[in-house]
Amino acid sequence: MNVIIGTMRNGTSATLRQPRLFAAVVSSKMQCSTQTDKPVVAAKMPFMVKVTAGKRYVWCACGHSKKQPFCDGAHKTKAPSISPRHFTPEKDSTLMLCACKQTKNAPYCDGTHFKVIFQHLVSSVKKAFKMNNFKKMA
Repeated sequence: MNVIIGTMRNGTSATLRQPRLFAAVVSSKMQCSTQTDKPVVAAKMPFMVKVTAGKRYVWCACGHSKKQPFCDGAHKTKAPSISPRHFTPEKDSTLMLCACKQTKNAPYCDGTHFKVIFQHLVSSVKKAFKMNNFKKMA
């Protein structure tokens, strides 16, 4: 594991602990619309966060927060139909909180980000293939 500075969807940087294998994938940016009823991907790998027992946390479920993985209220204007998830840990620990916003076990990572990464890679390859074919035809 090493520390990576990743660029999130909104152009801000975040320090994450990630395996080297995913360094190139984590740093790519995601686009989003101005208002949506579906969450946007904030990052492609989960956030490793130290939490304190008994403290209440508010996890961003929409992906628009600039304080990922926590909510800053951005959903009120950008995704009003998506509410953040409140949770209170029972003991001090380090958790993997979902950043792709596709987990079925919110706010915890369930590995769904691998599907998001795969879809992004397939899209990138298809785009590159289309660009190469276009150049050959011209």
